[in-house]
Amino acid sequence: MTNAPSTAIPVVDLGPLFGSESERAELAEQVREICHEIGFFVAVNHGIDPAFVDAVFAMMHRFFALPPEQKVLIDKMRSRHFRGWEAEGSEYTNNRPDIREQIDLWSEWPERSRTAEPPYLRLLGPNQWLPDDVLPEYRELSIEWFGRLGRLADRVLGLLSLGLGLDEDHLHRFFGSEPMSLTKLIRYPPTPPGQAGVNAHHDAAFLTILAAGSTPGLQVQLPDESWVDVPVVANSFVINLGEMLQAMTGNYFVATPHRVVTAEERFSAGYFHGPSLDASLAVLPLDHSYAEAVAASPRHAKAGFMAGRAETEAGVGDMRSAHKPAVYGEQLWNYFCRSYPANVAHHYPDTTLP
Repeated sequence: MTNAPSTAIPVVDLGPLFGSESERAELAEQVREICHEIGFFVAVNHGIDPAFVDAVFAMMHRFFALPPEQKVLIDKMRSRHFRGWEAEGSEYTNNRPDIREQIDLWSEWPERSRTAEPPYLRLLGPNQWLPDDVLPEYRELSIEWFGRLGRLADRVLGLLSLGLGLDEDHLHRFFGSEPMSLTKLIRYPPTPPGQAGVNAHHDAAFLTILAAGSTPGLQVQLPDESWVDVPVVANSFVINLGEMLQAMTGNYFVATPHRVVTAEERFSAGYFHGPSLDASLAVLPLDHSYAEAVAASPRHAKAGFMAGRAETEAGVGDMRSAHKPAVYGEQLWNYFCRSYPANVAHHYPDTTLP
């Protein structure tokens, strides 16, 4: 397939996000249309200090330069909550290894029993933190990242609520008492021929805010199934939607396939905004016109979720699963089962992988 021009991914000025009610409403209409048609945009004037993002990237560079014997102090295999560092090829997307190494950090809540039911409650717990003498500011900067990006994500959710004809705080109220968001700090080596830094996928949560760094490599699949490079824009974030909002809007918003293929080493920091694990994926109370728009678009009407391992092995398309979890926690548990089968087998050997 030929690549479309990178201008296919719009650049949106989020300055009005911090303005008057009428300014936010106008921006909400722009974002609603983008999230219906493409599901991806590059955000500028977002209110996050570039010096803070630079500090996070500098910390990431220091971590990934550490020797293996220090990285393994927070090896993800040590965490039954699936948190910590993993080497290249540890995560699987569509039953294929992703060529990247990364640290996964989740919102911290009191841990539940190893045998807690439903199983997704087992995801709650602590992160793994390196001591300051190994990686100064790792914990401090990571916690601040969660706070700053979480507040920006809440503001964007307000835009999405307005764009859908709901009260501005509708989606925020939905988040519950123990919201579970994810941060991924990622290093991609140059992608080997025929592989991907991360294979084509949908994001699982509500909303993704990505500091994409200065190296290209992120690609988005457009409605015509061509792949387009996301433009590199200084002091910007890439924002896209996850499968939760696709489900809750009855496919009016779309979780758009994307991947990373890079010719040189690349760093990025992603924040994935998510609610409490028991948050329902039931369709929001939207005007009938949204359902009519979905019915009139085969692309929207047929949009599916990421397939599980068994589905992929049975020949179901990578993002064509008809199974739709009832709550966010089930969505996450399915993600871990398909992406980290070795970790699941190690910590929960009695689990049957979906």
